[in-house]
Amino acid sequence: MRRHHARASEALFRSQPAVSRRLALLEKELGMPLFERTPGALVLSEAGRVLLPYAETVLAALRDAEAAVDGLRSAVGPLAVALVGTLASSRLTAVLRRFAERHPKIDVRLQTATSDEVSELVRRADVTMGLRYGPDLAPELHCEEIFAERQVIVAAPDHRLADTRKIAIAIGALGSERWIAFPDNPARPEAANRNVRRAFDAAGVSEAQILRIDSLTAQKRLIEAGFGIALIPDSSVQEELAAGSLVVLDMADLDITAPVTVVTRANGYLSGAARTLLAELR
Repeated sequence: MRRHHARASEALFRSQPAVSRRLALLEKELGMPLFERTPGALVLSEAGRVLLPYAETVLAALRDAEAAVDGLRSAVGPLAVALVGTLASSRLTAVLRRFAERHPKIDVRLQTATSDEVSELVRRADVTMGLRYGPDLAPELHCEEIFAERQVIVAAPDHRLADTRKIAIAIGALGSERWIAFPDNPARPEAANRNVRRAFDAAGVSEAQILRIDSLTAQKRLIEAGFGIALIPDSSVQEELAAGSLVVLDMADLDITAPVTVVTRANGYLSGAARTLLAELR
């Protein structure tokens, strides 16, 4: 427990006794323990789990207030943005680069996460805005679709179907292929992953035919080496297509896009820098 208090005191710039005293006072005021103290661990109690989202909302409001006051002092400053990793290979990269070039005094800080994690980072005000696949229907978030990302099936140039690119291929013809995809984790759903699942179901692909790889770069290198085919965002393979190391298989009955959404807090403060970036994203 002392170790947990030490980390909290470091994060809050307070001494360990001060953190322990504040926690004890809060628990006394609420009349219920907020943590369960077990050997070597400190976990939230039921009351702590109930209180947590309210505490995070208060903290987010304080961060908004600080950002609003900072905005009065200066039109520049840091701008934290979270995005799904695969979107770093999309047209968004060009938009972010142009934004950084046009506004060199704005310190754009990027981090990658899953779609659900992007929403959570925005909700807690750890970042000002997020870019994810699909909308988040939580009432405290505002979502706006900025474009739909086309997804394509790619293969190595020497794949057996590569020479038939002038003839549209039926998805059923790919049922015997080996496929490469991200790990299928129900706790971390992505719009893109759901599209991949649709393609697998349409082709009649079994789990035994799928090689699960958690890196987009590694997926592309394995496809180039002939280890399988994959459904990948079109913007993520433009370099490989231009170099001729990958080809797109023209599908007759598969037209899949994944909506890309910008997420902000519904009642959160947006600095001038954030509003400028939002306008450019639109």
